[in-house]
Amino acid sequence: MSVVARQGFKYSIIGYIGFLLGTVSAIFIFPNDFEFYGKLRYILPTAEMLVPFVVLGISYSNVKFFHSVEKDGKKQNMLSLSLLTVFVNFLIFAAVFFVLPYFYPKFRHSEAWKIKEMILPLILILSFCAIFNKYTSNYKRIVVSNIFDNLFPKIANLGAFCLFYYFALSQKVAFAFFFGIFALMLFGYIYYTNKLEKIHLDFNTDYFKKDDLWKKFFNYSFFGFLGTFGNYLAINSFMIGEFMGMEEVGIYSVLYALISLISIPQLGLFNISAPIINKTLADGDMEELDRFHKKTSLSLYFLGAVLFSCIMVGFPYLTQFMPKNGTMLREYEPVVWIWGSAVLIDLATGFNGNIISLSKYYRFNILVMLLLAGLTIGLNYYFIKNTDLKLIGIALSTAISLSVYNIIKIIFNYIVFKVSPLTIEMIFVSIICTLAITVAIVLPNFNSNLINLIYKPTVVLILIYIGNYFTKIFPIEDYLNMKFIKSVFKFK
Repeated sequence: MSVVARQGFKYSIIGYIGFLLGTVSAIFIFPNDFEFYGKLRYILPTAEMLVPFVVLGISYSNVKFFHSVEKDGKKQNMLSLSLLTVFVNFLIFAAVFFVLPYFYPKFRHSEAWKIKEMILPLILILSFCAIFNKYTSNYKRIVVSNIFDNLFPKIANLGAFCLFYYFALSQKVAFAFFFGIFALMLFGYIYYTNKLEKIHLDFNTDYFKKDDLWKKFFNYSFFGFLGTFGNYLAINSFMIGEFMGMEEVGIYSVLYALISLISIPQLGLFNISAPIINKTLADGDMEELDRFHKKTSLSLYFLGAVLFSCIMVGFPYLTQFMPKNGTMLREYEPVVWIWGSAVLIDLATGFNGNIISLSKYYRFNILVMLLLAGLTIGLNYYFIKNTDLKLIGIALSTAISLSVYNIIKIIFNYIVFKVSPLTIEMIFVSIICTLAITVAIVLPNFNSNLINLIYKPTVVLILIYIGNYFTKIFPIEDYLNMKFIKSVFKFK
């Protein structure tokens, strides 16, 4: 098995372990105290949202220019100057952060200001980690970085929560553990990078001054910076924490963990599809790209719809097995319906954005990402200030902005590339799943929530299987056989 294949397989395994750890924790542990969990879930997304203003896209340039600087023996020079620039950017950012209250006094009452002792150092650590992450990816080693980026944050959340709730330690101790995990992550990155190749700090600027290389470097970094504003999940967590409270952040995060189950089929899609998209774009074979686009999108939509249907009919009974606050989640069931539907629409569009980002029109992706961020912020603010919908309003905001974002990309790809992810089969999938959900809901309930949790989703699966058997929408038989299962564990 090649290095790329081994790394890809291990990367996927780490991704699924992290996903499972985060989901199980969110369902069965974190609902014990939404208030404290909300604080943890406010700190990290807020820091992640502000990191781009410190990194300014420099991490992406460490990939773009790596091979050219490698030929000239200036890899360490690029890494050193990148880290130095990020540190200087952070000092400027921190100065602006502390000066801002003098121009905007209300900022002193924000949650970000109240816990700045946690957020600011975390921004610096995550900024350095972003540089090391992209730099080490040039060595085709992505597994260790995935452990840092995927598992460490979940361990930080889970460990800090358990110290506070189960061991009754103070919030300061829990926060110290939380911050310590990220500090450990940075030291891990430094150690691993040094292991790949000995780090030699070189802050000489002569190489980048030659032929105005620094201008090309920062120009590319700027476009990378603009493309980082589409993190609507971090925006939501920040705005909920500022305008609603930490308890709502905790509830929102648990609901997101449930809804993200729908996105399981999408894990690893880009890594698998990127070479095929690249080839068809290079060959100008739009018919093949359209065929592959439709096939992939239908598969994602079908599998996502099946998971969504099971979640819909099982959610009321699942909340009964959650800790004491499960009933609070039951009150926000409309959020699952609304937000889940938006995720399904996102799945139905397949790798829409990847087609654009891998083509010469990649800058258009930046524009729609900025639109997504602006629309999310604007709609969130409207629903928070002008309605009493609370998290339902946030769900509506996310659904609207994400749908507009995807529709624009569908239209763009159809006009420019003559490709579209939409097929008539998707309508049949929607009808079959809707009927299955309806039948499962109207069926009588047993006295046991465990039986209901098992039998209702089972009914959904049976009805969808029967509907698919007659319509032949998705080739289930290609996957429900021993040959395929064996192939999953066989690598060449």
